[in-house]
Amino acid sequence: MAPLDDRKGIWKTEGKGKGRVTPKGRQYSDEALEDVRALIGDRPRRRDLLIEFLHLIQDRFGHLSADHIRALAEEMRLAQAEIYEVATFYAHFDVVKEGETPPPALTIRVCDSLSCELAGSQQLLQALENGMDPSEVRVLRAPCMGRCDTAPVLELGHNHIDHATPEKVQEAIAGDHTHPVMTDYETFTAYRDAGGYAALEQLRRDGNWEDVQEKILASGLRGLGGAGFPSGKKWGFVRANAGTRYLAVNGDEGEPGTFKDRYYLERSPHLFLEGMLIAAWAVEAEKCFIYMRDEYPVVLEILRREIAALEAAGLAKPGYIDLRRGAGAYICGEESAMIESIEGKRGLPRHRPPYVAQVGIFDKPTLVHNIETLYWVAKICREGPECMSSTEKNGRKGLRSYSVSGRVKAPGVHLLPAGSTITDIIEAAGGMLDGHTFKAYQPGGPSSGLLPASMNDIPLDFDTLQPHGSFIGSAAVVVLSDHDSAKDAALNMLRFFEDESCGQCTPCRKGCEKAVKLMEEETWDEDLLTELCGVMMDASICGLGQAAPNPILLTMKHFTDDIRSVPRSMGYDTEQSLEGGDS
Repeated sequence: MAPLDDRKGIWKTEGKGKGRVTPKGRQYSDEALEDVRALIGDRPRRRDLLIEFLHLIQDRFGHLSADHIRALAEEMRLAQAEIYEVATFYAHFDVVKEGETPPPALTIRVCDSLSCELAGSQQLLQALENGMDPSEVRVLRAPCMGRCDTAPVLELGHNHIDHATPEKVQEAIAGDHTHPVMTDYETFTAYRDAGGYAALEQLRRDGNWEDVQEKILASGLRGLGGAGFPSGKKWGFVRANAGTRYLAVNGDEGEPGTFKDRYYLERSPHLFLEGMLIAAWAVEAEKCFIYMRDEYPVVLEILRREIAALEAAGLAKPGYIDLRRGAGAYICGEESAMIESIEGKRGLPRHRPPYVAQVGIFDKPTLVHNIETLYWVAKICREGPECMSSTEKNGRKGLRSYSVSGRVKAPGVHLLPAGSTITDIIEAAGGMLDGHTFKAYQPGGPSSGLLPASMNDIPLDFDTLQPHGSFIGSAAVVVLSDHDSAKDAALNMLRFFEDESCGQCTPCRKGCEKAVKLMEEETWDEDLLTELCGVMMDASICGLGQAAPNPILLTMKHFTDDIRSVPRSMGYDTEQSLEGGDS
């Protein structure tokens, strides 16, 4: 090879043209590379940690600049395009290109889910947009934050403001209250003193996983993330695969109206953690991954603290429990999309088969459980299967945690017999608000659609709602009254699905978009909507596109008066909503 000449170009000694001083493509600055290295520290530069590293940069600088993306690509030996496509997939990352103005230091996210819209979130959003200096504060609408019982809700920085008003926001900004407010929860010491982890330690000494599996099956416990698969059966499926196995906890509780997992974790995190370690023991998992939604900053901090306490006590080896932070993508509640995200990629659902019990995280057999499911695993191992199976109502056995919100006096998580009807649930939630008459309800999040008040004798449990075109899902119950329009409620649900579709398959991506346009019309084209729903249900890859038509179909079936007349706006009027009125 000919020697380099003394020109300033590189690898150019012969032929026409000028030598390049730098390689082709965008260059990184030394300062940006130093920033990235300082933030990552001594963490391994593994591909699956990409989202965690993006969070470090976003938290520190408030956005992801092109310079920092290029520097991160250099540090991780990844293509810039690969980092860019991941960063732009998630709502909580702000990618800023060269020449663009970064977002202001403070962001307000106003929840626009059904419960918050009923409570006046649209008027709140408008008041904040009109009252804030956009150069100082960015105001965005955002999907459900898992605080439907205190609607309307917004997030100021990382501080959630319940029953939000512009006055509360101004007061919080003046006091610099932009950080999470910790809850009073049961710590490791308190849990251990009350007999916690005794069941786990006994099982590790001389337990038989098949005996525990039988106990879980005898209790009747089914997956409480929405699918309802018998929990104990999963263990045998995963164990049937030889080699390395993992456990993944799905904490991405993004179904609007659902907040039961947050409720339990903010109070009794160790019941969940013990249940997780028991399940991991049962399948001999090499590692546990907890995927927790970014909208729960308090829960994330609680888990960081208590996982460290478990490690200090010798109940979990350092690094055995890997806490991963979501980044604002509802689709990652689908188990294969969650696994993609754990691997540091876009949360695109996988084609199945193979199923995650065979090919999951890093292509290894993976047991996936919901937070509340593992909470009950620990209780069953401590108290016996009777703690669930002894409760019976309307021919159904067990207990359900219903997340109840909307037009009721006492919204919140209500633990009731699994055979409870909507009448029982409304009664447990204090009854309807004064001046409101029960009209409709959402039994299990927007995916379950809307049912009329006349269908008030159906037990809200697994398998009881399918004959009616609905399902219980995560038991996210939203109650509507005669003040509300079923048409507007259905449109709220479809706008959510339109925003949250991952875009991978055309029937869901374009179907949700087209459905929203058709539903915005004064009168619905029912024939065209029915045809569109059929295509979406038959051809979508995952449950999002397959279930998104439910609000449309059930509204057309049960609320014909609403869809064939001029819609009435939901929620309180502006004055009432901003003053926190109840009617």
